[in-house]
Amino acid sequence: MGQGGEPRRARAHDGELGAAVARAQEGDESAFAVAYRMVQPGLLGYLRGIVGDDAEDVASEAWLEIARDLGRFKGDGAGFRGWTATIARHRALDHLRRVRVRPRSTALEQDVLDLPGPQNTYEQALESLSTERALELVRSLPRDQAEAVLLRVVAGLDGPSAARVLGKRPGAVRTSAHRGLRRLAAQIGAPAATKGDPSAPGEPE
Repeated sequence: MGQGGEPRRARAHDGELGAAVARAQEGDESAFAVAYRMVQPGLLGYLRGIVGDDAEDVASEAWLEIARDLGRFKGDGAGFRGWTATIARHRALDHLRRVRVRPRSTALEQDVLDLPGPQNTYEQALESLSTERALELVRSLPRDQAEAVLLRVVAGLDGPSAARVLGKRPGAVRTSAHRGLRRLAAQIGAPAATKGDPSAPGEPE
């Protein structure tokens, strides 16, 4: 995180990522290294938000599986980000089960409010924090909100990709991300979280 606009930069490079993945599937090891360097920072940030200090180990497990199953992947750069995030999430949940620290369960949000698009003010508030502090705050959120924020803001996935990773509808994921970012903004005193801000959503928690 740390730098504003990182998710947007990540998505802007999806064409380059897709080309690297295609070459890697043909056996080009240097292309796989390129794909790794493009995906790993966001993937590692996402995992830190789920498993904390064990993120490096879980990421290593995920990349072993990614490398093993690369030939089965079909899709473009954005699809590859979503596919790797899905694998990483499965490895993270396996890890949590192994250490007997189960994720907090939260009821699936049934409302699919037609909220506005990404609230850049909230994202900028989050990105203004150090990565460690920001992830600490994210981990304090309800599980559905935390994962939505991590996938959208940290891993750089778009709404439909994040929804596929979580097995939810895009509207539900957007709602969770929006509420999570609003809660984070309130915790760090961002102006967007104050009452009366026209960009702040009005639905109850």
